[in-house]
Amino acid sequence: MSRGTSGDPSGDRIVSSSHLADGGVPALSEFEYGLILSTNAFNRWIVRCMAAAGYPDFNPLDVLVIHSVNHRARDKRLADICFVLNIEDSHLVNYALKKLARAGLVEGHKRGKETVYRTTAEGAEACARYRAVRESCLVDSVRALGDFGDREIESIARFLRALSGLYDQAARAATSL
Repeated sequence: MSRGTSGDPSGDRIVSSSHLADGGVPALSEFEYGLILSTNAFNRWIVRCMAAAGYPDFNPLDVLVIHSVNHRARDKRLADICFVLNIEDSHLVNYALKKLARAGLVEGHKRGKETVYRTTAEGAEACARYRAVRESCLVDSVRALGDFGDREIESIARFLRALSGLYDQAARAATSL
């Protein structure tokens, strides 16, 4: 991490790499550094929240997959889970599903040529315990931000979803270079 000086193009921005802050949109480097910190903090949080819910052996992807499978209590195909989580490598999600199945939290069954997944009763209960820990440890802290409420969080969420499309588009462009 570096903090630019007044003679530095990054100014007083806090960035991970000053050479990335001297381009056309210097604030983008500052944003990306915030995104790096937020991503790592979020991943650490979901793993520890799941551990507090009674499941200490899961990585961030495992936690995201069980919540995706549990969503709306509907059967999910591997391709659907990958699509919703924006994950290209289906092998990673497939491995997470197998790990969750071994733990008794999800089950798969054939529907035609495809396997569909759903949470077991124990998996749904694990998600409910995760939710209780989340409410206890995180939601009250978010409320303590005061004026920063649902509308602001919704706005940020929309912005991040839109930005993910820009990064996906940039990734496709970089592949063709």
